[in-house]
Amino acid sequence: MADPGATLLERLAGVVGGSHVLTAPADLEPYLADWRGRYRGSARAVVRPASTEEVSGVMRTCADASTPVVPQGGNTGLCGGAVPDSAGGEIVVSLRRMNRVRALDADNATITVEAGVPLAVVQESAAAAGLHFPLSLASEGSCTIGGNLSTNAGGTAVLRYGNTRDLTLGLEAVLADGSVFSALRGLRKDNTGYDLKQLFIGAEGTLGIVTAAVMKLFPAPQAEATALVAVASVEKAIALLARLKSAMSDRLVGFELMSAFSLALSRKHHAGSPDLMAGHPWYALVHAEDSARDTPLAAMVEGALASAVDDGVAADATVAQSVEQRKRLWALRENISEAQRREGQNIKHDISLPVSAIPAFMQECEAALLTAFPGARLVVFGHLGDGNLHYNLSAPEGVNASRFMDHGERANRIVHDLVARHRGSFSAEHGIGQLKRDDLVRYKSPVEVALMRAVKSAMDPRGLMNPGKVL
Repeated sequence: MADPGATLLERLAGVVGGSHVLTAPADLEPYLADWRGRYRGSARAVVRPASTEEVSGVMRTCADASTPVVPQGGNTGLCGGAVPDSAGGEIVVSLRRMNRVRALDADNATITVEAGVPLAVVQESAAAAGLHFPLSLASEGSCTIGGNLSTNAGGTAVLRYGNTRDLTLGLEAVLADGSVFSALRGLRKDNTGYDLKQLFIGAEGTLGIVTAAVMKLFPAPQAEATALVAVASVEKAIALLARLKSAMSDRLVGFELMSAFSLALSRKHHAGSPDLMAGHPWYALVHAEDSARDTPLAAMVEGALASAVDDGVAADATVAQSVEQRKRLWALRENISEAQRREGQNIKHDISLPVSAIPAFMQECEAALLTAFPGARLVVFGHLGDGNLHYNLSAPEGVNASRFMDHGERANRIVHDLVARHRGSFSAEHGIGQLKRDDLVRYKSPVEVALMRAVKSAMDPRGLMNPGKVL
C-alpha cells in the first residue's frame, strides 16, 4: 500500500522504480518538444512504465492526485498531440519501455504487440514468420504502434490494406481511473454489441492509454514492382490510377502523387537521389505486390504502363529493376517531408477528398492561395490512391520562412473551407492534437462535436487524459 504521506513523485517511483521517474531538465528534454519543433511544453516528470500493470498504477496514482497525464510513444506526430502544455504540472507517460512482441499466431495471422514497439519491429517480426504487416510510414523506424493506433495512422499502403483501424482486431488500454480495458481478441467476427476498441483508435490518448493490440497479418509478398510515372496533370494521374486498378485489382498497393517541386526539394536535400524523367509537372509512384509465387508481376506492371503511355494517359515511365532501385524510388517520396523541414517551416495541410473531387479542388485552391500569397510555393504530394494529400505551402523565394508562418491561420481557412466545400476532411492521417482543435469545432457538425464531448465526459470526467488535445 502506498504511503499516504509520500509525494506524488515518490508514489510514482514506487510503481515504476525511481530510475524511471525523470525530473532532471536534461532527462526531460527529449520528451518536451515535437518532431517539427512547433510545439514545446514543460512537465512535472516523465514516467516510464514497463507493463500494463505499471501503467494502471501510474494512472491510479495520478487520478488520486488529480494530476493530468500526456501519453507519448515515439513522439513523431505532426500536430502536437503528444507534447505537454507549458504550465509544467502534467506527467508525461512514455510507453517506450513497453516494447515486447507478446505473441505471433501464424495460423490466425495475428501479432500481439505492446504500445512501445516501433512499427519497423512489428514489420520485421511478421517477416521473420513469413508473414507481412503492411502499415508503412516514413517514420516507421521511430514511431510506435501505440502512436499509430492513437492517430489511426495511414501511410502508403492504405489503398489495399486500409488505415491502422482496419488492421486492428483487439486492444488493451488503461482508463483515466487506472482500470484496464482488455479486449486482446484476435477475432475477425465478434458481433457482441458496441465495438469499444474503436473508441481508442484515433483518440490521441484523450480517452485512455493504449498499452497493447492484436494486429492483422497477411501473406508475405512473393513479388513486388515499383514504378515512377510522369503525367501531364492530376486528371491524367487519376485516369492512370483507374487503369491500374482495373488491370491489377488488389495487387495495386500504393499510388503516390508528387509534384515536380516536391521532388525537386527531395533531391536537393538528399544527395544521390535518382534524377529521372525531368521536365514533367506531376509524377506518380506506383507499387504493386503479389503473394502468389511465380506471378509475372513486373511484366504486368510494365504492360499496363506501356499501354498508358501509348494512349497518352502517362507521359513516361520507368520500372525498378532491382530491390536497390525500388528503394531509391521510394526514398524520393519518403524524403519529401524531411526535405521540407530542412528548407524551413511551412504551412502543412493533411487533407482527404473524394478522388474525383481532387482536380477541381486543386485548381480552385491554388488560385485562391496564390491570390492571397503571391509567389508562395505549393508542395503537393500524398496518397492519391485513397484521396489523401499533403497540401503544403512554403514561403516565396527570398521570404523568411518563419515570418511566413504568421499567415498560417489565413492559409488554413482558405484550404479547409475548400476541402469542406468538396466534402473532404481537414485531417486525413495526422490527427488533431493541438494544431487542429479549432478546425474540429468549425468543420464538424454540432451533433458530432456534442457526441464526442459526451464520450470524453463519460470516459474521462475529470479531464485528466491528455488535456487540451482533440477537444
